Amino acid sequence: MERRCGVLLPIASLPSKYGIGCFSKEAYEFVDFLKKAGQTYWQILPLVQTGYGDSPYQSCSTFAGNPYFIDPDSLVDAGYITSDSLKEYEFGGDYGYVDYDKIYIERFKMLRTAYRNSPFALETTGKWSSSLYDDDRKKFEKFNRRNFGWLMDYAIYSAIKDECGGIPFIEWDEGIRCRTPVAIQEVLDRSAEQIRFYEFVQYIFFEQWHKLKKYANDNGILIIGDLPIYVAYDSADTWSHPELFLLDENGYPDKVAGCPPDDFSENGQLWGNPLYCWDYHRLTSYLWWSRRMKHSLNMYDILRIDHFRGFESYYAIPYGDENAKGGEWLKGPGNEFFDVMKQIVGDGNIIAEDLGFKTWEVEKLLSDSGYPGMKVIEFSFSNPQKEEDLPKNFPKHAVVYTGTHDNQTLRSWYEGLDDELKEHVNRHVNITPRKNKIWALIRCALETKCDTAIIPMQDYLELDDYARVNIPSTLGGLNWRYRLDDKMLTPSLARKMRRYANETNRRDKRRKKEGSS
Repeated sequence: MERRCGVLLPIASLPSKYGIGCFSKEAYEFVDFLKKAGQTYWQILPLVQTGYGDSPYQSCSTFAGNPYFIDPDSLVDAGYITSDSLKEYEFGGDYGYVDYDKIYIERFKMLRTAYRNSPFALETTGKWSSSLYDDDRKKFEKFNRRNFGWLMDYAIYSAIKDECGGIPFIEWDEGIRCRTPVAIQEVLDRSAEQIRFYEFVQYIFFEQWHKLKKYANDNGILIIGDLPIYVAYDSADTWSHPELFLLDENGYPDKVAGCPPDDFSENGQLWGNPLYCWDYHRLTSYLWWSRRMKHSLNMYDILRIDHFRGFESYYAIPYGDENAKGGEWLKGPGNEFFDVMKQIVGDGNIIAEDLGFKTWEVEKLLSDSGYPGMKVIEFSFSNPQKEEDLPKNFPKHAVVYTGTHDNQTLRSWYEGLDDELKEHVNRHVNITPRKNKIWALIRCALETKCDTAIIPMQDYLELDDYARVNIPSTLGGLNWRYRLDDKMLTPSLARKMRRYANETNRRDKRRKKEGSS
């Protein structure tokens, strides 16, 4: 990776008039802002459909896109809904925070209306029955065929969830839960329209996403996506392919994922995701994983692999435990996994999220993989005795962040330091009373030897923890809810960001000719 910089901002955090950030004009305007700011990368969080807790790391499908991100205005442009009808839905306001309760109810109401009034419904009406829309229907069917390996399972799972009032699949009637041919055929017969609706939603999602990505790429912005290592237990993946996971004879997990206790959490982190049956994945040459990687690399320019250390060893917590204290480390697939992935999908543009508890085995796996790891400014000063952790010693082949979506904003982190640690930071970053402390820390990240620097948008805006994205291992509150006010994205901010990119030699040389355009 060449010496470049970018911004971290989830799609959900974009401003929009529809309650949550989406693939609307504001997303295109953010691309324009990044271009003016001299950035090369836009890093986002997983685009997958969220479930209970609203976390993109607890998805009901590792392949399906989040319906919340579909732009309503594009549906109006297509004629599937009217601009007047949009006023009937209460999405939760323009700015501030996402109201997921309203979004969950109103977004699907809107999408069902759009589906019924489209050329893709099983029973089309009016003009949508015309042969003029045959080419549209052919594109839709081509999408369905190309994605059949995951799309049908997801659509059936979603239709059954609706039918059963949203209860977890483990509580479904045995025939459906165990996917007997008779039970599945009955669902196909009675829920054909519902199944097709969910296919329609995914078709629209990917059409809109690839259009936005193309716009970003055409303007010199590359997308860094995120691949969560785990899927949610109550998911289409676990229901349709239980053999991929460590489940007991009744379909419940033997053990679940998490992290052990550490300085940040005395009880550890209990994520609750089912763990993989790596023996089965090895026997199938990691086929499911290769499909997953191909799917992700088709969506993004660069892929961040979440919880990289879990491929060396993963923390397994007995199912039903209230915290992570009783877990144990078990061996993961290691080098073999990444060797197979490289044979199937190539080296790819991969970033390894190697944060957290590290051992020499994890360090060796990272080195053997050849992928850049991550360095975080907020972590680098935590131990004044460890000179090797300081930003000035970060390696070239790495991606530096001021903080991630799981950290405090840079402002709140710095303001919360005790006097001794703050003095340690000030000394190494050369922060003086007259300097802007947050921008000094941003420059510190940009000046490191790391090839790539990614700064959360909240840090460029000098926001405190009201703008924090997530507090790990917690549910509710303001997690995943922050939304940006686009009035903050001023020309003067773009100029300052571009100047910092220039002064730290991180601006794409091909774009310097653009000047201030």
